[in-house]
Amino acid sequence: MYCSRWLPVVLQLLLWCSAAPVHGIPPRDPVQCNKTSCALYNSYGPWGDRKDCDVKTVEYPTTEEELRSAVAYANKNKLKLKVVSKFSHTIPKLACPPSQNSMLISTAKYDSRIDIDSANLAVTADAGVALRELIDKVEEAGLSLVAAPYWEGVSVAGMITTGAHGSSWRGNGGAAHDHVIGINMIVPASQSEGYAKVIQIGAKDQLLNAAKVSLGTLGVISKVKFSLEKGFKRSITYNFTDDGLIENNFMEHGKKYEFGDITWYPSKHTAVYRYDDRVPIDTPGDGVNDFLGFQSNEILVSQSVRTSEKLFESTKSVNGKCTLASTTLAYKKLIANGLKNNAMIFTGYPVVGRHGKMQTSGSCLYSPAARIDASCAWDPRIKGLFFYESTAIFPVPKFGDFIKDVKKLRDIKPENFCGIDHYNGIMIRYIKASSAYLGQPEDSVVIDFNYFRADDASTPRLNEDVMEEVEQMAFFKYGARPHWAKNRNLAFLNVRSKYPNFNKFIAAKKQLDPENMLSGEWSDEILFGTASVRSDGCALEGLCICSEDRHCSPSQGYFCKPGLVYTEARVCRYSAPSSSNL
Repeated sequence: MYCSRWLPVVLQLLLWCSAAPVHGIPPRDPVQCNKTSCALYNSYGPWGDRKDCDVKTVEYPTTEEELRSAVAYANKNKLKLKVVSKFSHTIPKLACPPSQNSMLISTAKYDSRIDIDSANLAVTADAGVALRELIDKVEEAGLSLVAAPYWEGVSVAGMITTGAHGSSWRGNGGAAHDHVIGINMIVPASQSEGYAKVIQIGAKDQLLNAAKVSLGTLGVISKVKFSLEKGFKRSITYNFTDDGLIENNFMEHGKKYEFGDITWYPSKHTAVYRYDDRVPIDTPGDGVNDFLGFQSNEILVSQSVRTSEKLFESTKSVNGKCTLASTTLAYKKLIANGLKNNAMIFTGYPVVGRHGKMQTSGSCLYSPAARIDASCAWDPRIKGLFFYESTAIFPVPKFGDFIKDVKKLRDIKPENFCGIDHYNGIMIRYIKASSAYLGQPEDSVVIDFNYFRADDASTPRLNEDVMEEVEQMAFFKYGARPHWAKNRNLAFLNVRSKYPNFNKFIAAKKQLDPENMLSGEWSDEILFGTASVRSDGCALEGLCICSEDRHCSPSQGYFCKPGLVYTEARVCRYSAPSSSNL
């Protein structure tokens, strides 16, 4: 009864507040200090293991020489070193330094230089420059940066370091690092060289293949040089349709549209095909892609949605989650998921606009600090949305069979996927084969899906066995590679075996950082895919794959069971006390 009373209130808030202009608080600095110490957070709050990342020393250089001096200080004093940007949207603990004998460098204040070379179609930017600032400067010069991730809350160095991407199989592809033609990197050096030096890595240098996606473990990037193209516009149309042939259509769709993607809502049997191509710069239209999920949300709405999710979880109300999923999908269709024809409202397809206004979004980043009624929906200060994000990158020949397996799992009980569809369904994008050693070795298809994360690590999730089976199906049955900046820890198990040039990357690391100054227990855990220590409840948070019931939560009715379609999976499944365990 309480669920049925609460849900209409939530839905009314969603519709009322989405129509009203909002102004909110900008994200917090990821480095938070008191009088005695500092701590590093990511933008979502708790890390994957929920352990704090304590930091003894933080440096904020403003120039390349100050950055070099900070690296030299760390090397001279035999300190471990990590780097973070002003955004910190990486989910794994790549930027967390060891708790002892270490220091952290923030590039938040190293963001003043953007040098455009129009004659040679190139731009060079300081490592800490924000992606949006870079794009705007490039577009002002009549040029375009072809590839960028969908979320613009990244620095240029952070973006390439973790393999951030958009969607494209054309040209150099949709990954930002595959448009890099030069990097300045600061590496440890001898005493005679001042303990640190700047090396310039050019387009023809083999080291660039290691440096483009380095996870921050080779050296400290100080400048990034990107190739550009003459400015162009894009035309976007969303087609909401049946998902019946998605396993056959994904290939043709990726080839036909330069920037196309697909969003799949399994519980609703719906696929949303994004028809997205470049058009000439003189094509009429001043459209903007202000993606709904990245807009400022009324704090009350974010809190109410979270409260409703927790209620549905605690009462095991699948119907409640499905109602939220249906309402969310209907609203996305109504407003074209945030596309705006004239920077204000959506009036109809196609939406045409400058490439720089269509390729990435993140308007919740820029709310004026004076207003406190709205924020990014996941801002940990407001106790709003809190979720996992799983991202798997498939070899093209295996992707169709993966989709068929997910459909088999969906067809057992479609409503079990409502917890995914309430967020953004399963997003499908395209990445071209890369020369980067830790990039994609072949043309690939990427999926992203978000799902509820509990406030407490020991709290199981409604239908978590379904999400876990999809996760294990992707990474272990079909050999998908994890996105370096996303995922729960289990996705990185044996990851080195999935990259044929992994040993070349390690050789480059030994060359540039022979004393492993830029390594740490957290980054090594991801890079080398080492298994965590198994403990009670470890599978609930993706820190392990269950092999015993105690890795789930038997006291709350969750037991370690085989997958329903991928029977080699081991998942935490709820068994009601009155029924026999499956």
